[in-house]
Amino acid sequence: MSSQLSTHVLDTTLGRPAAGVPVTLAVLEDGRWSGVATGATDDDGRARSLGPAQVPPGWYRFTFDTAAYFAATGQVGFHPEVVVVFEVVDDSHYHVPLLLSRFAYSTYRGS
Repeated sequence: MSSQLSTHVLDTTLGRPAAGVPVTLAVLEDGRWSGVATGATDDDGRARSLGPAQVPPGWYRFTFDTAAYFAATGQVGFHPEVVVVFEVVDDSHYHVPLLLSRFAYSTYRGS
């Protein structure tokens, strides 16, 4: 199943995709976050099918369990969790990459 929302995590410390990062997708409804889907990144660091094929406009968030990833790869990281909140305004695809290192992270809207 393909989702309107996807993510990709790259470990910039190790210079490779971050496989096995637990990811949760939630939506803001009536002022509260509600879980939509959970999963983990694949061997290429991607979560392609996280959530439904289409989502209504609104605020969404990806929560990345970076503590679990760092532990699994023998690293000690500064950020045990990364939360990325973004707004869906139309029915186009929303790809939200995460560039992760032990001490920093960056994100953007990808294609």
